[in-house]
Amino acid sequence: MLVLVSISRVFSENSFGSDDLAELADAPRPSLLRVKAASDDTSASGDEIIEDLKGKWEAIEDKPTFLLYSGGAVVALWLTTVVVGAINSVPLLPKLLELVGLGYTGWFVYRYLLFKESRKELATDIESLKKKIAGTE
Repeated sequence: MLVLVSISRVFSENSFGSDDLAELADAPRPSLLRVKAASDDTSASGDEIIEDLKGKWEAIEDKPTFLLYSGGAVVALWLTTVVVGAINSVPLLPKLLELVGLGYTGWFVYRYLLFKESRKELATDIESLKKKIAGTE
């Protein structure tokens, strides 16, 4: 109650007159947001998207294998969602996993990102991994 009384006292002592409010309303306001209209229309129509998908489907050589892998990916995604939901329902486990993730992030920053030599080491490790994946090594 004391806070409300002191707040109302501050507002009554420092009240603005109508002239002050008119000056504030007429003052120029800097604009932080600039909007520009695009001159060309880049949206694709539905027919173009369907034609593009048909072309990609026709380009696939082994359709049964593609469907098997796609179905497996969907099942794996669903299973992952179920497991994460089950873990999330255990009362203390999500907070513990957050703590583990925070600890690992701190270790990773200290190990690979804090010093110049370790950043170079990380860059070479990433490049070697890219070469292994691409098969150029």
